Amino acid sequence: MNTIDYNTKVIEMKNITKKFGDFVANDNIDLVVHKGEIHALLGENGAGKTTLMNVLYGLYQPTSGEIFINGKKVEVTNPNVAIENGIGMVHQHFMLVDNFTVVENIILGMETTNKFGVLDIKKAREEVEELSNRYGLYVDPDAKIEDISVGMQQRVEILKALYRGADILILDEPTAVLTPQEIEEIIEIMKNLTKQGKTIIIITHKLKEIKQSADYCTIIRRGKKIDTVKVEDVTEEDLASMMVGREISFKVDKKEAEIGDVILEIHNITVKDNRDLEVVKNFSLKLHKGEILGIAGVDGNGQSELVEALTGLRKVEAGRVLLQGKDITNLSPKEIMESGMSHIPEDRQKRGLVLDFTVAENMILENYHKEPFSTKGRLNHKSISQFAQELIEKFDVRPRNENQIAAALSGGNQQKVILAREITNDPEVLLAVQPTRGLDVGAIEFVHKYLVEQRDKGKAVLLVSFELDEVMDLSDRIAVIYDGQIVDIIDGKDADEKTIGFLMAGGGVGDERK
Repeated sequence: MNTIDYNTKVIEMKNITKKFGDFVANDNIDLVVHKGEIHALLGENGAGKTTLMNVLYGLYQPTSGEIFINGKKVEVTNPNVAIENGIGMVHQHFMLVDNFTVVENIILGMETTNKFGVLDIKKAREEVEELSNRYGLYVDPDAKIEDISVGMQQRVEILKALYRGADILILDEPTAVLTPQEIEEIIEIMKNLTKQGKTIIIITHKLKEIKQSADYCTIIRRGKKIDTVKVEDVTEEDLASMMVGREISFKVDKKEAEIGDVILEIHNITVKDNRDLEVVKNFSLKLHKGEILGIAGVDGNGQSELVEALTGLRKVEAGRVLLQGKDITNLSPKEIMESGMSHIPEDRQKRGLVLDFTVAENMILENYHKEPFSTKGRLNHKSISQFAQELIEKFDVRPRNENQIAAALSGGNQQKVILAREITNDPEVLLAVQPTRGLDVGAIEFVHKYLVEQRDKGKAVLLVSFELDEVMDLSDRIAVIYDGQIVDIIDGKDADEKTIGFLMAGGGVGDERK
């Protein structure tokens, strides 16, 4: 692992308590991080990990407790104080201006000027390029944010922190939206940064990645610190049970599928992207009742555009989509939903929730106009509240408050709100896109159980996920997509990582399709 200086505590948080009203998010937590280590903060969704780091970064003020940075007690009253003390934070949802270049984003608020006070973009570009190369980030300084991958955007956020002089980096869920290849790259970048004297705190619940990258791990459960362990001394199972307080099954428990009739037919559809290029090409697929059909592929091979076309958010240029024999091609999202399809979207904040609405309001977004939620055009708040409370309990949404604004929930709990709404709609076809993105192992187990339950009720689930393990664990059949086309369809029982990985990389293109 990394060369850690155990004589130098770069961060020491003592007895940190943070309350929001009566809710205790952090309960008397101690945290020590040494120079040069990668320290993981592990906990379930809503356990208080991000809250603790927001206290360290100055976004929240602790209710009580003390913070020491490099041995000196510091009142971190706002992020500027944290930055002055060498702390940088990369948030789970990036804070970049889409139509600015990489350089413009990095220097925003810290613009380099010449002696006449004029912006010196050339000098700034040279500084950014030097930093990028020194730390192995290799970002194109002139690229626009809207034109680069999510993985590259994350590197820009890291560069932004380094440009501001950060020696301690807090990365909130750094692998939540990355492809497997990008995950390997970010782990390599983190190790490279610590070799050059930086210290990293990662907020995560991905056990595999903790084992691959972290030196130490502090486990938080329901706002309380459980333990700090040396990562090489514990197994993934040990970490999981400490995190949730019970044994976790890593294997999806499902019986043999009882495959029924075809319910969704996709006939030779073509879909274009925002640049007017064909990204889904002559695509055909049949989904049966009583099965989970997984679509495996590297991000950027037409999955997002396919999903948008199936849900009425993007035009189908050619071909047809039939749901229960009815042609739903290019119908509105509302008409498609009423025809029997529900959708767990890839981006929960853009497509899944109205963040300024309460949990209860988000729970009834698609059915607010129906009984018992409204009568003669007037909302029935008592029925809405009661319905939301039932779903909050059933789907374990935390905190258990239907009047909480959705934006204030952790990412995992936002996902549970969407799942609760979409599954409760009782669809014939559930289109689940990245359904466990950003969820902890306990919540993943919970979601998988619900998806299998839908399939066992005779419903059909079309699963689109970049998590190969998830696709292999859940799917009865696996369709591999490459360059907007199905390369092959494999029986779930016969699937192995090597074969699917080969197909995902374009191997087998041109072979006879099944």
